[in-house]
Amino acid sequence: MTPRHIKLISFGSLAAVLLALSLQNGFGNAWLSQYTYALAPAASVTAPVAPAPNTAKPPVVQQPDTAMPPKPQPLSKRVVEYHISVALREDGQHLDGTQDVTWTNPGRKPVSELYVHLYPNAFQSQHTTFMTESQGKLRTDKATANSVSHMKLQTLQTLEGDSLLPRLQYTQPDDGNTSDQTLARLQLPEPVPPGKSITLRMSYEVKLPEVFARMGYSGDFIMAGQWFPKLAVYETAGTRGRTSEGWNVHQYHGNSEFYSDFGIYSVRIQVPEAYTVAATGFQTKPITVQNGMKLFQFYAEDVHDFAWAASPDFVFEESAYSDTGIPGVRIKLYLDPSHAELKDRYMHAAKSALSNYAKWYGTYPYNTLSVVVPPKGAGGAGGMEYPTLVTAFAADTDNPGFELERTVVHEIGHQFWYGMVASNEFEEAWLDEGFTSYAEDKVMKAAYGIEPNHRLEASYMTDPAPLKQPSWAFHDSTQYAENVYMRAKLVLVDIENKVGEKLMNRIMRTYFQKYKFKHPATSDFQRVVEQVTKANWTEYFNQYVYSNLMADFSVDAIDVRKLEKDGESYYESNILVRKNGGTTGPIPIMLQFADGTRQTKIWAGDEAHIQYTEISASPLEWVTVDPDHTNVLDNKLINNYMLAELPSDTRTRWNLGVAHMIQAFLGALGW
Repeated sequence: MTPRHIKLISFGSLAAVLLALSLQNGFGNAWLSQYTYALAPAASVTAPVAPAPNTAKPPVVQQPDTAMPPKPQPLSKRVVEYHISVALREDGQHLDGTQDVTWTNPGRKPVSELYVHLYPNAFQSQHTTFMTESQGKLRTDKATANSVSHMKLQTLQTLEGDSLLPRLQYTQPDDGNTSDQTLARLQLPEPVPPGKSITLRMSYEVKLPEVFARMGYSGDFIMAGQWFPKLAVYETAGTRGRTSEGWNVHQYHGNSEFYSDFGIYSVRIQVPEAYTVAATGFQTKPITVQNGMKLFQFYAEDVHDFAWAASPDFVFEESAYSDTGIPGVRIKLYLDPSHAELKDRYMHAAKSALSNYAKWYGTYPYNTLSVVVPPKGAGGAGGMEYPTLVTAFAADTDNPGFELERTVVHEIGHQFWYGMVASNEFEEAWLDEGFTSYAEDKVMKAAYGIEPNHRLEASYMTDPAPLKQPSWAFHDSTQYAENVYMRAKLVLVDIENKVGEKLMNRIMRTYFQKYKFKHPATSDFQRVVEQVTKANWTEYFNQYVYSNLMADFSVDAIDVRKLEKDGESYYESNILVRKNGGTTGPIPIMLQFADGTRQTKIWAGDEAHIQYTEISASPLEWVTVDPDHTNVLDNKLINNYMLAELPSDTRTRWNLGVAHMIQAFLGALGW
């Protein structure tokens, strides 16, 4: 028996005892979860309604070949423009690419250097920053012996043909790791004046890894994410609070996702004739076949990334869809054959997500949305977002629970939070993941009747950390996930609980409308909250966003004494309630007496603790803090309740001991 099995058995026994005790005191629901973590779904999901039935017709392979015109009005500044031609070799493991990339200086100063992200080099060796920090793991995905990749720049020239390769230097601004080649600095022959452009011409080879960390091959399935040399973001003064303009540059880290500028992409993709391609944007030319190779031409504008997937096995389905905030979009499914009969569920999830997000936040301006389902064993490519293209979880089971819908809903949420509101995922991942997790819960409730269990989710918070910090500053992937997904979402829920759903909807919509096609920061969101609510939120953000506080309140001690006066008996009860974290507003405290009567005290919660003395004809039975569980940031519910009949020192020790045991087990088994 492994140590994990022993932990599971021990935890199960402890959970059973605690469940029995909690049920006796009205806390049974604390142990029920209807939440599926977006990065690692449970094997099954408890939900009040069943998934849509499998009513799909037998799968039919189709080829999308209808060209769609670009929109005339730019939605973003379009700082970059990429013209790329890429070919997948017959071995299915190499890409050969050429590209012309034009960068326009958005600032007010001449710029004499450019920075280029070379993300495939993250898997070049075991010594890169990504592999060192992640130890070859991402979510539940593990690198294999074949999960090795590289990007080789073969040429880098001006349009006049002058080679710039000798000017290129790898740089490691975050950790100085000379084995990391995911970021390069290019000294330009001449500075680029403000408002002027430079075009670079380059060719490169990419060796794909066996699918891992969002990219690679699995059999004959290809996921090309972060696959081309991509320019970094040059931030102007005022962007994300900058006082002076300059490059925002980081290596590829174990927890990090991405940050890049809006622009135009025109991409020609060549694959073996049997393959079908899903990609960002829409096709501008019909598919053609030459010499056994199939050619696709895609175009996307006002996006900040371009990804594509290819497989000879895709089952293609398409549906035209329009609704409030959706002028007209073609939803395209690229299904693994084993999930072909689940097409109605995928399509329903995609439409539900788009419909609700567009109504709540704003228009989805693109005319396509593609959903790719990776095959069994290609989980490393699943559960990821790219502009106008998302990947579902891999088709590892033919009877998935609601993790199918939740994943699609979550990733489409990123079309709004990250896709259009393009936060810096290097430095402020909570603005993407937390906002998307919050919005995802709303859709799952509206479309499927699934309520989140915030009490249980809060209990997962075993290692709170500041939300606004670089992704690599978290201790490990567990702490990163707990905070930027779960704790961040709970902070948004807590804000909603304080201001009300109607005002929270205004906050979210205002933030989206103000910062779509821009690069906002945490301070920008705080400013919107304050403008909409007409209140100062500095103390709140300092506690729960910029610091690591939770809002834990505990019943620390109860002392009940029977007294006599004038021949009559009465009881004096002394109750000590403590604040162990941040301030979160008034906290209700309920007192239950043996004769069935109850009293509720409201504590402002500003002090470190408060003591109540109650005189009553009936003895006090128990005390609980926050009986209706309105404080979603309380991560230690076990100390919210205390019986009065035990000696106070025994009670206190029991509460603290169980709390520590629960924390230890959650830390060992969580995620």
